[in-house]
Amino acid sequence: MTILPFLAAVFVLQLLSTLTVAEIKSFTISNDSRPVILLEKFGIIEIGHVTVSVSSVSVSSPILDSSKLGFFVLSEESLPHVLLELQQNFSFCVLDSHYILHFFTFVDLSPPPRSQFSKSYPITSPNDYSLFFANCVPETRVSMKVHTEIYHDLYPNGSRDYLLAGSAQLPGLYLVFFLCYLSFLCFWLCFCWNHKQIVKRIHLLMTALLLVKSLTLICAAVYKHYVKVTGTAHGWNIVFYIFQFISVVLLFMVIVLIGNGWSFLKPKLHVKEKKLLMIVVPLQVLANIASIVIGETGPYTQDWVIWNQIFFLADITCCCAIVFAMVWSMCCLRETSKTDGKAVKNLAKLLVFRKFYVLVIGYLSFTRIVVVVMKMKADFTYRWVSNAAEEIATLSFYCLMFYMFRPMEKNEYFDVDDEEEIVELSLK
Repeated sequence: MTILPFLAAVFVLQLLSTLTVAEIKSFTISNDSRPVILLEKFGIIEIGHVTVSVSSVSVSSPILDSSKLGFFVLSEESLPHVLLELQQNFSFCVLDSHYILHFFTFVDLSPPPRSQFSKSYPITSPNDYSLFFANCVPETRVSMKVHTEIYHDLYPNGSRDYLLAGSAQLPGLYLVFFLCYLSFLCFWLCFCWNHKQIVKRIHLLMTALLLVKSLTLICAAVYKHYVKVTGTAHGWNIVFYIFQFISVVLLFMVIVLIGNGWSFLKPKLHVKEKKLLMIVVPLQVLANIASIVIGETGPYTQDWVIWNQIFFLADITCCCAIVFAMVWSMCCLRETSKTDGKAVKNLAKLLVFRKFYVLVIGYLSFTRIVVVVMKMKADFTYRWVSNAAEEIATLSFYCLMFYMFRPMEKNEYFDVDDEEEIVELSLK
C-alpha cells in the first residue's frame, strides 16, 4: 500500500470532522478498488461499542492472503505513527501496523461459501476514532453490504446513546434556539400587527423566513433526539432537509431584496435584481442538494469529496455574488449622484444601507469561514460549540436585520418622501 491513498483518506477525515455524527448506518460498497476506505469518524468519552456486520461479500479475483483485507479502528493519536510507517515502507499494509485496533479481516469469512460476518468491539479509552476498511491486494475490487452501529453505554439499564462525543448536546441546543426563534416570531407578528398600515411586502417575506427557520430548528431537535435514542432518524431527517432548504433559499432572497431596496425604495425589481436572483437561488438549490447528499451518505461513497467541493463552491459563489452586487450598487449610485440632481437625494437614503452591507459581509464571513475552522480545529468533545456559535451568529444577524428594517412610519432605511420619486425609480 502506498502512502498516497492513505493521505487521501486523511484528507477526507478532515472534511468529515465537520459532520461527525454516529448512528446506525447501512450502505453498500460496489466494485471498489480503493486501498483505504474511511467508513465512520466518531468520538468516545467513556465506554463505547463499535459493531460492524458485512454480508454479500465478493471479490473480483481469488485472494491468496485474506488477511490483507479487513476492518480496523484508528485513533487520532496513532495517526502520525501509521503515516510514518507508510513513509518508511511504501509496500507496508496498514493492517500489519501495531498502532491500529484490529477489528476483523476476510480470514474470518473463510471457508469461501461464507460471505457474511459480524463483530462488536468495545472501546474504553477516550479519544477521537475512525473506522476504516483496508484493501492491501492491488487491483482487487471488493463488493459488500456493510452495517455499522456505534454507541455509548452510559446508562445502567443498558440503553444506548448513538450521538457520541461532540454531538450529544445538539438536541437540547436546537430546542433552545427554536424557543428563541418562536419568541422572536411572536414578537415580530405583534409588532407588524400594531403597524399594519405600513407593513410592506418584504415584511411578509421576513415573517415567512422566521416561521420556516423556527420549524427547521424544531425538526433538527427531533431528528437528533431520535438519532440519539434509537440510532435512526425515523423520517425526521427528510422533514429537516425540506425546511432547511426553504429556510436557506428564503434567507438569501431576503438579503438580496433588502440589499437592493425592493419594497422600500422601489416597488418592483429591476432587470439587474432579477438576474441576481436567477443566479443566487439556483446556486443555493445546488448547495442544498449537495448538503443533503453529504449528510445522507458518507466518505465510503467514491464521489463524497466531489459533493463537498460542489457544496463549498456553490455556497461561496453565491455569497460572493451577493457581496459584489451590493458593492456595485453603491458604486453606481455614487457615479449617478455626480450628474443627476435627484440621485443625490436617492444616494443619501441608500448610503444608510452601508451598515446592512457590513452586517451581511460579517455574517457570511463568520458562518462560512470562522465556523468551519472551529469545526475542524476544536477538540472532539467540543464540536457542538461550533454549532452553537453558528446559531448565535445567525440569531444575532436576524435580530439586527429585522430591527433595521422593521415597519415604522419614519425609518431612515426606507423613508421615501413622495410618490413621484417612487414612480421614477420604478421606471428606471
